[in-house]
Amino acid sequence: MYSSIKYVWAFAILLPVLAGCVPQEVSLLPKPQSLEGSKNSFNVKSGFKIEVTDEKLDETSAYLAAFVDEWNEYICKDKQLDESGALPVSLALDKIGNDNPEAYELSVDKSGIMIKANFPQGCFYGIQTLRQLVKRDNGVLTLPQVKICDYPDFGWRSYLLDEARHFYGKEFVKKMLDELAALKINKFHWHLTDDAGWRIEIKKYPKLTEIGSQRSRTVIGKNTQEYDNTPYGGFYTQEEAKEIVKYAQERYITVIPEVDLPGHMLAALAAYPELGCTGGPYEVCPRWGVFEDVLCIGNDKTMQFLEDVMSEIIEIFPSEYVHIGGDEAPRDRWKECPKCQARIKAEGLKADKNHTAEDRLQSYCMTRIEKFLNSKGRRITGWDEILEGDVAPNATVMSWRGASGGIKAAQMGHDVIMTPNTYCYFDYYQTADTKDEPLGIGGYVPIEKVYSLDPTFDLNEEQKKHIIGAQANLWTEYITTTEHVEYMVLPRMAALAEVQWTQPEKKDFKDFTKRLARLMKFYQRDGFNYAKHVFDLKVDFTPDVAKKAVVVTLSTIDDAPIYYTLDGTEPTTTSLKYTEPVAITETADFQAVVIRPEGKSKVVNKKISFNKATYCPIELTFQPSEKYKFGGAITLVDGMKGNDSYATGAWLGFVGGDVEAIIDLGQETEIKRVATNAIVDMSAWIMGSTGLVVSVSNDNKEFREVAVKDIPAETNIDKKGVENYEITFDPVKARYVKVVIKRSPALPKGHAGEGKAAYMFIDEIEVD
Repeated sequence: MYSSIKYVWAFAILLPVLAGCVPQEVSLLPKPQSLEGSKNSFNVKSGFKIEVTDEKLDETSAYLAAFVDEWNEYICKDKQLDESGALPVSLALDKIGNDNPEAYELSVDKSGIMIKANFPQGCFYGIQTLRQLVKRDNGVLTLPQVKICDYPDFGWRSYLLDEARHFYGKEFVKKMLDELAALKINKFHWHLTDDAGWRIEIKKYPKLTEIGSQRSRTVIGKNTQEYDNTPYGGFYTQEEAKEIVKYAQERYITVIPEVDLPGHMLAALAAYPELGCTGGPYEVCPRWGVFEDVLCIGNDKTMQFLEDVMSEIIEIFPSEYVHIGGDEAPRDRWKECPKCQARIKAEGLKADKNHTAEDRLQSYCMTRIEKFLNSKGRRITGWDEILEGDVAPNATVMSWRGASGGIKAAQMGHDVIMTPNTYCYFDYYQTADTKDEPLGIGGYVPIEKVYSLDPTFDLNEEQKKHIIGAQANLWTEYITTTEHVEYMVLPRMAALAEVQWTQPEKKDFKDFTKRLARLMKFYQRDGFNYAKHVFDLKVDFTPDVAKKAVVVTLSTIDDAPIYYTLDGTEPTTTSLKYTEPVAITETADFQAVVIRPEGKSKVVNKKISFNKATYCPIELTFQPSEKYKFGGAITLVDGMKGNDSYATGAWLGFVGGDVEAIIDLGQETEIKRVATNAIVDMSAWIMGSTGLVVSVSNDNKEFREVAVKDIPAETNIDKKGVENYEITFDPVKARYVKVVIKRSPALPKGHAGEGKAAYMFIDEIEVD
């Protein structure tokens, strides 16, 4: 809790409190809309005192008092604080230049610190800025002389924590709320229910926590067939949840609870099997994924259950919004359920060319819950799947499957929170080099990708008004510890905070990274386990078709010296020093490292292999998926093989057809070998090839087959890795080479997607 000390004085006596002015660079995150001054700073010698006269600021001043106490202790040590000479910190509610309810004005000079705002939350955000302005070094506390006018670009600035898969406890949640407050985040989306656990007490249904909060075991790794056989569980009592809500409110953070429905309900069904279409038995799910068993919407008891649960939820959580999920709810059980089919008939739910009757049944469920919550003075938000069928009329949509759902919802007039997985999923890896990283679900979202998000995308001005904010999501299937949570969230959350707060035209990633260095010192001080990838060597390998070269561009956030080699040896200060992009035109084993006074960075290495097909014109008969086309066909002949991460841009992803590539060698050339690579990642529904076919031609019209190779389809549903395929044949001369890489027809027996189409990710077709 905050310090109970409150200082209230007038500006009557202002004695000297500072030493001479010295230069100081100001580093603030998120970047304020307007900042003047900052070239000079002063040392605070006699501590601080708080001045506030408006009782509406009592809670905010109490929050500030805790930091003032800390600063005063740092300055004064064992000395007595000279209150008469202390620097006043004044909080005031006053009409300021911007009418945004979260706007504030902050001025710092030798006479004192003034924070003014239209409302208390504005003063609170001014305090967060002040905290970052305070610089402590060797017992000396300094402040820059600045004037800041600031307000957020978006009103909804949110972070989701999934505690259904893994449970972290209230003290950690409070710790994260403190960090969110420092970044001016104002919403905490709390995912409390899912197949793997029910984490919130509902008194009318005690089995939800007695049974639903406990699973007997947890799958090991990425949905292998092995389990730890260790019981796992935990939940929040209503009083504990209310305590967290209050803690958040004191930091002007609204807690948005999520009860995910009608899918992702196995924990509830394990407790109350009569709520499912089959009657069970069910278990709290020890695996991750999407499962057929969902709530029976044709059962009146189910709908009463949902209303009862929501009645208690809104008593715990006073937020205007309640999140009701709506994602990943298979319709299979509903198609076979007599009660659900009876509901479809009774409600007149009809299929059309875009939606099934079961889609309409989901909409019926969401709309009914929306009406119930509306009657209680609340509003709903849900994942973009709620667009499937008839959208609940007043729903706010969270767009997670890319931006398209959000764009569609905005065009329909719905408010939208953008949380596209390709920018905002913090359970995705944050570096392409994953071998030393803690386990992630897959994907690739580096901090620069997060920072590049424009939540409004290409909407027109009227539609943009419906984009009310953005949200980071941390799903925790593979995140078992609080340290792992911190590592995945920090500092990416700082990048999204700037997206959420700062106007797009004021954003600059290079400038952001410079300011980030200061924030990381706060992480160190506060004991956070943060990721340091932003200090790593940044490497861009770009194909240059015209030069038939791989162009290597290297950089660091602090312009530290970079050294590289081309022969596979580890670089030293005697190696080649990087000064400009390097064009590689022949096979090389590239390595590079940053060497700072405090030590070396992680070594970056990349093997670049040239063969007869490298940088030759290439055409694809069957195109890659729009989502995974990245740099296009040239990716397959650019001399660079991808690692075991499919989302880095080094692979092309195909679904629904064989890969057929025609490569123009430029002239008649003797060849005797073709090879390629494919990712196998069964947990991500990615399988390898089942065969290669090589044909040749001199006119690109008539091809003759020269080699065929069959490859057994993968049956190990736990497999992950890179597969290498090659086929050799008697030497032939040809200009054009057609390579067909056959797909796996379907996911194998026992897989969660059994019988469904698998992706195939291909990289680097070699011809020798």
